[in-house]
Amino acid sequence: MDVLLLSIIVLAYIIIIGYTGYVAWKRTKTAEDFMVAGRTTHPYIMAMSYGATFISTAAIVGFGGMAGVYGMGLLWLTVLNILVGIFIAFVFFGKKTRKMGHNLKALTFPELLSRRFDSKFIQYFSGLVIFLGMPLYAAAVLIGMARFVETTLNIDYSIALVGLALIVALYVIFGGIKGVMYTDAVQGTIMFFGMLFLLFGIYYLLGGVTEANQALTNMSNLVPQAAAATGATGWTSIPSFGSPFWWTLVSTLILGVGIGVLSQPQLIVRFMTVKSNKELNRAVLIGGVFIALMTGTAFIVGALSNVYFYQQTGQIAIAAALGNADKIVPLFIATAMPLWFAYIFMITLISAAMSTLSAQFHVQGTALGRDVYETLSKKTGGASTVVIARGGIVIAVILAVILGFTLPANIVAVGTALWFSLTAGAFLSMYVCAVYWKRATTTGVIAGMLGGTIVSVFWLLFVYKKSAVALGLCNFLFGKATLITGMPWNVIDPIVLGLPIAAIITVAVTLLTKPMAKEHIDKCFEGM
Repeated sequence: MDVLLLSIIVLAYIIIIGYTGYVAWKRTKTAEDFMVAGRTTHPYIMAMSYGATFISTAAIVGFGGMAGVYGMGLLWLTVLNILVGIFIAFVFFGKKTRKMGHNLKALTFPELLSRRFDSKFIQYFSGLVIFLGMPLYAAAVLIGMARFVETTLNIDYSIALVGLALIVALYVIFGGIKGVMYTDAVQGTIMFFGMLFLLFGIYYLLGGVTEANQALTNMSNLVPQAAAATGATGWTSIPSFGSPFWWTLVSTLILGVGIGVLSQPQLIVRFMTVKSNKELNRAVLIGGVFIALMTGTAFIVGALSNVYFYQQTGQIAIAAALGNADKIVPLFIATAMPLWFAYIFMITLISAAMSTLSAQFHVQGTALGRDVYETLSKKTGGASTVVIARGGIVIAVILAVILGFTLPANIVAVGTALWFSLTAGAFLSMYVCAVYWKRATTTGVIAGMLGGTIVSVFWLLFVYKKSAVALGLCNFLFGKATLITGMPWNVIDPIVLGLPIAAIITVAVTLLTKPMAKEHIDKCFEGM
């Protein structure tokens, strides 16, 4: 370890982030500043904040590691990330969300839904889902970063986990969403150049694009027997249709995140931070290029690490990482890249982790302060809301750290995908109706929200094998890993059931109930 070089890099990073957070703190004066950045965010800051929040260590370490197991098929997730997570999200949802948020003076995603459907229940129930469910996602991001620091610098995992959480908590508590978005823009820029170098680096190490990809194709005979038995066919081919391997790749890793991105409250709130649609239009290209490079590089490097490890050690990536997919990318960086780049990439990953964690902690804090406390206490605005929100951030950090110590190996990508699936079941049908279907009724969307949430949570805890085994509640209550053991049910992601059920219930109940008042609908959709 080169202590001097590491110290210089880390010190420079801390100074930059510290100054950025200080500027945000000085510019945060009101609750609107704390929650939606005064609605005057520059398009570059908005786009980079959106992208950096979306792409975390869960994507780079977790999903990159999963690409080491599942192969190049994960690049379909990159396609969905760009198509759904950027283009559809910004063009078809972002503009309407921004305008409706302005019309209704909403400061959070649950508040937007609540005011659109004139229901306080929607606001505090959605706030509780966010506050109680998001710690799993936050813990996955923390674990990804801590594992990289542990592998690269030989720093104890516990110290890395707690230290990172404390640093992020400080600037989110004091800077609000301005602190989050300003630092996100800086961190996203660092991430972009770090991943660009990594992409060129791996192809250079392996002799070029064609040579590297062909070498990976030629390794199909090295797929582990256990993986082959569940449908794996190689790292450059799609698994056997309908197999457990196929269901995990397609329903959880690709669809779970690729569709679930539309229902992420920490991303949706960013649409309400800009002044006009012009800023959103300008942000689409920036966000698209950023997401393409971030996810595409992570998946390519994860898959191609099999070639590198086999050439160097005679082992495929998962074997070299001792069975823990979360260690594949950190191990590759530590062994294949020069020391100086390992340090730079550590900053890249810290940036990825901190940008996502800051958004997660901020949205959990505002969910507790604005959506739960303020709604139930009927105290609107004022310093107390910000105080409660800051207290919620502290609780969110503690929960994430506790889960970081208790969750099992190989959880980073799966934990992320499961959170995305849960929000899709709970919020997505209601969100679509909010901005596109004027006929949707309060009773209909509440029924859909409750139905989607209940089905998704039940499936996560008691049927879907990866989450049920990891969380252990089913085994504790019923003495078995899952309630349903037959294929394909225990390998089907909750989004496959939760989202359609929520949508069907929403439409059916809406058509059976009285439409909302025309005056209210006109106010919501004014100027849209």
